[in-house]
Amino acid sequence: MTPKHEKQEFVTVLVRDPRTQKEDSWHSYIDYEIFIHTNSMCFTRKTSCVRRRFREFVWLRQRLQSNAVLIQLPELPSKTPFFNMNNPHHVDHRRQGLQEFLEKILQDALLLSDSRLHLFLQTQLSPEDMEACVSGQTKYSVADAIHKFASLNRRFPIEDEERKKDKNDADSDSESSSSGLGPSDDSISCGCKANPASEES
Repeated sequence: MTPKHEKQEFVTVLVRDPRTQKEDSWHSYIDYEIFIHTNSMCFTRKTSCVRRRFREFVWLRQRLQSNAVLIQLPELPSKTPFFNMNNPHHVDHRRQGLQEFLEKILQDALLLSDSRLHLFLQTQLSPEDMEACVSGQTKYSVADAIHKFASLNRRFPIEDEERKKDKNDADSDSESSSSGLGPSDDSISCGCKANPASEES
């Protein structure tokens, strides 16, 4: 048997369930569910589910590129004027492209250290609010935002069970919190070293 700390890390990401949303009486858009399941120490929550639209993916790619200029980021599916949200083939082709984009992003350790990526994947904050959070202009830290979203959207009882089991197995010194709000739900302080925004506030 291999010791617990030698388990191989994995990150599973699924982009699924495209839905048409009304923006106003004239405009609609499609958003997609992003499901994450991981045992990686880089993630505050081990399971999460959010919805994002295409232009938020565009924003994420631009921000990641500006923070990692030496890395060639994968491309998003092209934004074509011929995209038809009523055409299931067009929608599914875009969904597949978005999933491939995230799968490649999540394989890069440098990109995984960007707090914007974690807020994008594990909260419903708008791009403006993500920027404010990462730059320390909010009362909450990155980890606080992720925990708050998770507590409002409990859909994963298995993770709660795993956390209770892990807490029983953990040493007593793992009860410290990086947010100053009491014991943390996950070991945030043990996450990726290069995730500074989760320790800013």
